[in-house]
Amino acid sequence: MGFQTPLYELSDYLRWTTSGRIQLPDFQRGYKWEDERIRQLLVTILRGHPLGVVMLLKTGNEQIRFKPRPVEGVTLPSGTTADLLLLDGQQRLTSLTQALTGDGVVDTEDSRGRKLSRRYYVHIKTALLGEDRIDDAVLSVPGDGVVRSNFGKTVELDLSDADKERSEGYFPVRLLFAGADTVNWLFAMADNHVASQFHAAVVQPAGTYNIPAIELDTATSKSAVATVFEKVNTGGLQLNVFELLTATFAGDGSYFDQHGEDFRLNDDWREIQLKFAGYPALTAVENTDFLQAVTMLTTLQRNRADASDRPPAVSAKREDVLKLGLADYLQWRDELQEAFVWSSTFLADLHIFGSRFLPYPKQLVPLAAMKVLLGADADLIGVRERLAQWFWCGILGELYGGAIETRFIRDLEQVPPWARQLEGAVVPRTVQDANFVESRLHSLRTRGAAAYKGIYALLLGNGAHDWMKGQALDKVQYANLAVDIHHVFPQRWCFEHGIDDERRESIINKTPLSAATNRTIGGSAPSAYLGVVAKKAGIGAAQLDGLLATHLVDASSLRTDDFDSYFVARREALVKLVEKAIGKAVQRDISEGEPGETLDQFDANSTAVVEDPAELTTVDELSDPLET
Repeated sequence: MGFQTPLYELSDYLRWTTSGRIQLPDFQRGYKWEDERIRQLLVTILRGHPLGVVMLLKTGNEQIRFKPRPVEGVTLPSGTTADLLLLDGQQRLTSLTQALTGDGVVDTEDSRGRKLSRRYYVHIKTALLGEDRIDDAVLSVPGDGVVRSNFGKTVELDLSDADKERSEGYFPVRLLFAGADTVNWLFAMADNHVASQFHAAVVQPAGTYNIPAIELDTATSKSAVATVFEKVNTGGLQLNVFELLTATFAGDGSYFDQHGEDFRLNDDWREIQLKFAGYPALTAVENTDFLQAVTMLTTLQRNRADASDRPPAVSAKREDVLKLGLADYLQWRDELQEAFVWSSTFLADLHIFGSRFLPYPKQLVPLAAMKVLLGADADLIGVRERLAQWFWCGILGELYGGAIETRFIRDLEQVPPWARQLEGAVVPRTVQDANFVESRLHSLRTRGAAAYKGIYALLLGNGAHDWMKGQALDKVQYANLAVDIHHVFPQRWCFEHGIDDERRESIINKTPLSAATNRTIGGSAPSAYLGVVAKKAGIGAAQLDGLLATHLVDASSLRTDDFDSYFVARREALVKLVEKAIGKAVQRDISEGEPGETLDQFDANSTAVVEDPAELTTVDELSDPLET
């Protein structure tokens, strides 16, 4: 990559944007700057203060064929070609082009987002009082030049034509770089001395105002464009790989639809989102996730087709996403759409019914790519069971929360042959790496942790029935009953009986219940609320005990309000549930001792993991409203 850092005058930028020499790459978002922000931009220029750097990319790069479009507000003759593409500085140069050229009317919005058109002026006499009065001198008025009050009935200021502008003493900034037109306007003023002063003090300095540029040459790669852009972007709208590929695919030239239009990646993604809309778990899938899955399959195909000693690496990294061609995308798009939909049904079978309780949304990326590789085999009993084991290992081992691109690739390469039990297949690293310790159950306190969500889903999948309705908490009843996770020993009771917050708020003391059952429980002691639940449900104690058992809850401990016995028994039951899911033993790292011991009293060598410091809060985000 080569680049230069030239210094261009603002007048050059305006000439280039209006002529089409500078255009925008089509991935750039639309123009959106507020009225006051534009006014302050003009103040900055009139004061001679720096406004930052713009970044330009020379066209003619074989690696980057971005489709250009004019700066908003500029109309160009058909076939006008760009020499430079504006990568950073769109909002500033669009504002300046609209305000300082043509009729000077800018389509903008106010601070509340209300659309409006504005025109900008400099009050001549105020500007001549010095630089520190420039802010006061720059005025924003409606696009027709008339300032009204009293619901539009009273005209406060009329600048609707040149004579009125001069008589009121307001210079239109649209003429700041207009050459002869600027001089003609000024010296048509009644006071030529004031006109000369304003020209010398304001107009001439603005005419030499410079803006530095970073100008990337034709050897620049897409990856370098993205990286440089992210380093210098100051507008808060970060460029991502999806936007870059939207532009490069549109400039590919190899695809035209029935209307003769270029391929539009963003339009294609909207269609995919419509297909995903009926599957709640897929609302978490982002456009960049879909592109990562395409990249994994593309690079895997290239790797397998290369018989050399150094085949290309299988990758999910951004730089390799940027190397995708339109043909690569189209090859995998349809299969991946169906694979993601299949992933949603796979999750539902594991009792994960939506994105709210989806532990790791990013885990869907390798899962969908694996489905493409496995094809119909993904639905064979043995294959599906091993996929579920891998899935739970990733969640309960909390392995998908950090840098995950390498794990994506290992899973894609290792899980499908292992799931099929092919000769020579190895146990995937995610399954090998998964580790869960008993004390982790104490620190799982909010739904922010992946393992918390995982255990919640395991309880649902274990056959948990609602205590009052008696219905299995499957996909349909889950929604109908407004199921959420609630305390077994209510918070109020725990506060009153001195139960420490670690045990009170841990997932060991929580279980999925319907909203109606939770309201019935309230903040009462278990020995009291069980009788109310049984009476409302119209069932006997033995039947209710059976429903409690579907939640791995020991009824005798609840009936005697014995929190300590309940806690120890349920912790062990959850440990066994985890062991069944991940297919390996859980490390018991809590020493035998008093049932009321807290994690702080355990062996100093405990390997309990805390995923997020926020999990240590004593205020449960899922607190039951009737328990407070």
